[in-house]
Amino acid sequence: MQQVQGVIARSKGAPVELVTINVPDPGPGEAVVKVQACGVCHTDLHYREGGINDDFPFLLGHEAAGIVEAVGTGVTDVAPGDFVILNWRAVCGDCRACNRGEPWYCFNTFNATQKMTLTDGTELSPALGVGAFIEKTLVAAGQCTKVDPAARPASVGLLGCGVMAGLGAAINTGNVTRGKSVVVIGCGGVGAAAVAGSALAGAGTIIAVDLDDRKLEWARNLGATHTINSAGIDLVAAIQELTGGNGADVVIDAVGRPETWKQAFYARDLAGTVVLVGVPTPDLMIPEIPLIDVFGRGGALKSSWYGDCLPSRDFPLLVDLYLQGRLDLDAFVSEEIGIGDIEAAFEKMHHGDVLRSVVLL
Repeated sequence: MQQVQGVIARSKGAPVELVTINVPDPGPGEAVVKVQACGVCHTDLHYREGGINDDFPFLLGHEAAGIVEAVGTGVTDVAPGDFVILNWRAVCGDCRACNRGEPWYCFNTFNATQKMTLTDGTELSPALGVGAFIEKTLVAAGQCTKVDPAARPASVGLLGCGVMAGLGAAINTGNVTRGKSVVVIGCGGVGAAAVAGSALAGAGTIIAVDLDDRKLEWARNLGATHTINSAGIDLVAAIQELTGGNGADVVIDAVGRPETWKQAFYARDLAGTVVLVGVPTPDLMIPEIPLIDVFGRGGALKSSWYGDCLPSRDFPLLVDLYLQGRLDLDAFVSEEIGIGDIEAAFEKMHHGDVLRSVVLL
């Protein structure tokens, strides 16, 4: 066991705290990773606010990259010294999804067995099974994906959650391909990544939608061909006007509210695809839509789990594209901060001032 510094949320709504944490030596199938960088994601704020569950105290942080320091018995895919991106969906390899050749849907993802604790023995709940606002973290070895060490940790670590969710929503779930028209509603970190993914896939028309002109400018810099500030307008009509009166081939809802989902439903072309990647709160309901419209418009209504990504497949490929200059992951890093600056980063994120603040450790 070793003691390191990490950031916890001790109780609902309380400011985060930098404390000493006990990190066990890795057991079978586990790894200890020296964290180099970790993005500040909305999900961490949801944990602090009690919006995920009540298993306080939480060890926050999950969007990270670092160096494997030690591994437990039975670990063969990574070794000490490997540069890895952490992920929160380590596939099991033997559930019904994995066995039918769709491991990105794995229904039995897993985390480390042992618990990290406070110095008094209180067990911590790591955010999304990772817990990476910490100098060193304990994870399941399957949560570590080895990538090219030439990559910048602050940038590629964002593939661990938000950026991968957006890229994957476009490329994996939405099947955006060359020449297709795409709309992205909501251009925070995930939506901006969906714009970037659509551009990477060769989409023809990419329409970014938001209420904040700053976010629309970020989206334009990442490949949007058109932007719409949707305040006080008929968004569906505006999208149809930019798509020959037809609507888009793929509409990605990166907000996750009934209003935006309904707009996405009607803003697509016949046989078009709606992708829901914005995470709704449990109280939200699908808006009333005539069933004949669901039938008559055809196409597909999909939700995207973590961009339907398979880390072992997607992370190395996307890092290679980043190193080739074809995927600008650096653009998502609005600021680099210290481990003591997370509370201030939450405030900036809440006000939409950043795409991502990234903690350097």
